[in-house]
Amino acid sequence: MARTDRRFRILVSAYAVSAYGNYLNLIALSLFTYEVTGSALGVGATMALRLFSGFLAGLAAGALSGRVTRRTVMIWTDVAQGAAMTVLVLTAPTTPLWLLAVAVVVLGAGNTFFTVALRSAVPVMVGQEARARANGLLVTARSLATVLGFASAAPVIAFGGYAAAFAVNAVSFLWSAAALLVLRPRTDDEGKDVPADTASRRGTESPVRTGRGLRLWRGAAGVRSLVLGMILLRGIDALASASHNVALPVVAHSAAPDEPALFMTRFWAAWAVGTVLAHLVLKRRQGEAAWDERAFALGTCAMSLSFVAAFLGLPAFALMGAAVSAGFADGWTEIVYTSRLQAAPDRQRGRLFGLSATAEQSGFALGTVAAAAALETLPAPAVVGVFHGMAVCGALVLLMCTAGRRGPARRSRRQPDNGNDEGEETHGPRSGTSHLPGA
Repeated sequence: MARTDRRFRILVSAYAVSAYGNYLNLIALSLFTYEVTGSALGVGATMALRLFSGFLAGLAAGALSGRVTRRTVMIWTDVAQGAAMTVLVLTAPTTPLWLLAVAVVVLGAGNTFFTVALRSAVPVMVGQEARARANGLLVTARSLATVLGFASAAPVIAFGGYAAAFAVNAVSFLWSAAALLVLRPRTDDEGKDVPADTASRRGTESPVRTGRGLRLWRGAAGVRSLVLGMILLRGIDALASASHNVALPVVAHSAAPDEPALFMTRFWAAWAVGTVLAHLVLKRRQGEAAWDERAFALGTCAMSLSFVAAFLGLPAFALMGAAVSAGFADGWTEIVYTSRLQAAPDRQRGRLFGLSATAEQSGFALGTVAAAAALETLPAPAVVGVFHGMAVCGALVLLMCTAGRRGPARRSRRQPDNGNDEGEETHGPRSGTSHLPGA
């Protein structure tokens, strides 16, 4: 167990390096795209292409994990993304638009495939009992990498140009792939969570035997309705989170016209502190109530309200407090949500996280376009308030759905939670996404 824990911590470190490269590249690639296309419309179209490729990858991720091991998926997606960034390094001064589009598609799809495989593999790597703590480590690593990546983007680009930023990102992908190759973690359960004849009687098909992306949706019929409600709320949360990601640069230029980058760095640094605190608190939580749908819905409400408060023109100290609160709630919901989906049987896990990735990508894409359009006529606080108000309403609906089932859940807690409707009354022990921070 100690050896597994040590190996997983090394993998988390490699994941942090890869995430740092991703967030550094997020800024570098946006600026580089503007130079290549020469217009804000080109930047928006490129972002939409990246999100759309991630959306399609989410549809196919469950089927892919049934055909090859999750470790193989993670290694090859790292290699593919590293190769795409290497090509941009070599062609950075005169990159043609078509080549940039290909690289963006590889990055969008690769990130989704990697994230689905990693989230699905965590219970196999560390065990079901330790999955929440493992998710907390991953969330903490990503949060710190987010702040470092955003903060170092400007100096890296100033020192070596876009090629330097792309090279750092390429190396970070290869570092992650090398760690997976050397450590060879066990990412797939060789046993069978549900016997084949049992799965047949339930009318569900194992992802191992289905190779078509459309069956990802057909298989949802065998998933608990409340779990599907969590995935839907996660998509609404991504839509709402797009609003503050789009509005924050606008507020930064208004509140600190001389140092907008410093304003954003401080905000995300405070947010990252909150996510770390969430991990420290949750790893001490015991019992099913810490990981159920109710905890996720309450966390979503707290996160949305905190982000809305951050856009109300608060003084600097109060603004940092709101950012810490938003980060805490964001980390809480990420860990609870991922841990809950990981309670499903191994064969079903890839399908659930594929559905989740699709919901998150589509929600964030729609939210980005809608929020950008709304900011043309409405102030940032109003836009953020409306979008996060939708997330709060969705969370309240989920809370009402869970309220009627709390009694039966207590009577059946000793039953195993397999994530299916047959265990409808049982509860089991959540994670820029592949999406941006706070999403």
